[in-house]
Amino acid sequence: MNKQVKVLVIEDDPYICDLIFLYTEKSGYQVSIANDGITGLGMFYDRPPDLVILDIMLPEMDGWEVCEEIRRFDKTPIIMLTGRGESYDKLKGFSLGADDYLIKPFDPNELMARIKAVLRRANPMLIGNEIIKLPLLEINLQQYKVTFKDREIELPPKEMELLYFLALHRNQVFTRQQLLEQLWGLDYEGDSRTVDVHIKRIRDKLGESNSYWKVKTIRGI
Repeated sequence: MNKQVKVLVIEDDPYICDLIFLYTEKSGYQVSIANDGITGLGMFYDRPPDLVILDIMLPEMDGWEVCEEIRRFDKTPIIMLTGRGESYDKLKGFSLGADDYLIKPFDPNELMARIKAVLRRANPMLIGNEIIKLPLLEINLQQYKVTFKDREIELPPKEMELLYFLALHRNQVFTRQQLLEQLWGLDYEGDSRTVDVHIKRIRDKLGESNSYWKVKTIRGI
């Protein structure tokens, strides 16, 4: 990360707070916790975070009110937590401006995946360097520009983001599903082969005759 991402957790259940704190801190985030809505809102204004994890059922001021108040002035990403899974709650959360919605009990690894996905959609620069430089290749996500062998290569936004993600996580292997979740979102319902199509287009534009690096497929994975 080019900066430590600040996460504000507004949740009154001590066990859930401890669980979220453990996983988010392990992932490299800077975490603050409030146990009621009014305190949480005050912490939000005193030290603006990059993302808010917000419970719905809170003392003093519920999550709906907190979300609505934040959205009056700010677009900081919000992931809402609730023990209820009714579609009405989801629709209300999204109508108030929530970016994602997770039902308790939840897998903390899924929460981490959703945090990354929401941060990437809101501000890709939060999860990596603005410019990645490899031999013969420069990827500038701030300007959405790729330079290869000293010439600019035209890449649509999704191809750009995919190339950036792979270059940011060099020597790591990702399944199609992982790439879809990271770049297309957890709710993507299209064909998983769209990843193959984008990879092929990237290879066609950058070529394979490069001894410094390559976009490599691990068959079966």
